[in-house]
Amino acid sequence: MTVESPLGDSLLAAIPSLRAFAISLCGNRDRADDLVQDTLVKAWSNMDRFERGTNLNAWLFTILRNSFFSEHRKRVREVEDADGSYAAQLTTAPDQLSHLDFDDLRQALLKLPPDQREALLLVGAQGFSYEDAASICGCAVGTIKSRVNRARSRLAELLRLDTAGDLEPDGVVMAALQLAA
Repeated sequence: MTVESPLGDSLLAAIPSLRAFAISLCGNRDRADDLVQDTLVKAWSNMDRFERGTNLNAWLFTILRNSFFSEHRKRVREVEDADGSYAAQLTTAPDQLSHLDFDDLRQALLKLPPDQREALLLVGAQGFSYEDAASICGCAVGTIKSRVNRARSRLAELLRLDTAGDLEPDGVVMAALQLAA
């Protein structure tokens, strides 16, 4: 970059004081040099925003200060993980199958008789008590209990669930989690 203007000369003249200010902010000479360079690049590329006749040094120091604090805010949230040990601890269960399971459940619910589906959704999904569900459906509490029980049994049959353990992650998911850990 060749600087052949009075404004360019002023930019170059400001470098020692910008560098001293940058060192006082970050305490590291190499980082300070990078900060000054970033400041000069930002100033040069935004020279059309500088109001001639105002204090160029104040403008440059403001750019440097804002750059420092913007970067500082970003770095505060960062976790240094040079060897990757922190990233290796981060795992999540795969969710590809959960979408398929949900679709299977939705289709199985649609195969239930409407009165059983309604009772099961009111009690199981919406969290209503048997008494409240009976009031909503206009029937006896025992009828709701019976419908919910039959709906649960039919759902388990439609979804081919033999035990409560069938609802837990399968062997493939568990193996993937073990490899990730």
